[in-house]
Amino acid sequence: MARSDARHRLARERAREALLQAAIEVFSERGVAGSSIAEITQRAGNAQGLVNYHFGGKDQLVAAVIDRWFETVLGFAQVDGTPDEALAAVIDGALTATAYALPLQRAVLAMQQQPATHRLFAESEARHEDAAKAAEDAVRELFRARGAADPALEEIMLRSTLEGIFVKFAVFGATYPLEDARRWMHQRYGLPEPTTPIAPPVRLHDGERRPRATGILDSGA
Repeated sequence: MARSDARHRLARERAREALLQAAIEVFSERGVAGSSIAEITQRAGNAQGLVNYHFGGKDQLVAAVIDRWFETVLGFAQVDGTPDEALAAVIDGALTATAYALPLQRAVLAMQQQPATHRLFAESEARHEDAAKAAEDAVRELFRARGAADPALEEIMLRSTLEGIFVKFAVFGATYPLEDARRWMHQRYGLPEPTTPIAPPVRLHDGERRPRATGILDSGA
């Protein structure tokens, strides 16, 4: 009986995760307003009623996507090593997520700005307030250990730079020199040059760098 319960629990967890991943993809492609529960459940391969069962409705599904984003980005600051090693890991973790979790980042970026979903973002932010403060404080301590005159401002500007890189990558795609930007950041903070590429690999750009949204026309995306 216990084994059967465990199988049912695992099946429920898989169904919920499939719906969450499908929602991330659809919200990224169409925005929240342009997305339907029917499309999300079809992509997940689940019955439409399972959204209400697992989440309670569309707003709660949106909130779950935002929660997943917070859980992802707040993990960047939880690193070990010397201050320089830890700062490099924060930068590389954020840029790896930019390359790897683009649909999630793109979906939540829109949610941050749209009036219809901004409140849901703010509510999720409130749920993660303690973790957000802990992550900010961890990065500020890195800058303090490196001798920064204003660790709080350094943390804010680092976060702003990383978020700016994401926005540009979301707009310009493969034409944006993400690996080059990573190496620039290492140089900006006096960190060793990376010896391995971020994962998934993003090539260094040869020749003149000119990010263009028209890259999507060539990729067929």
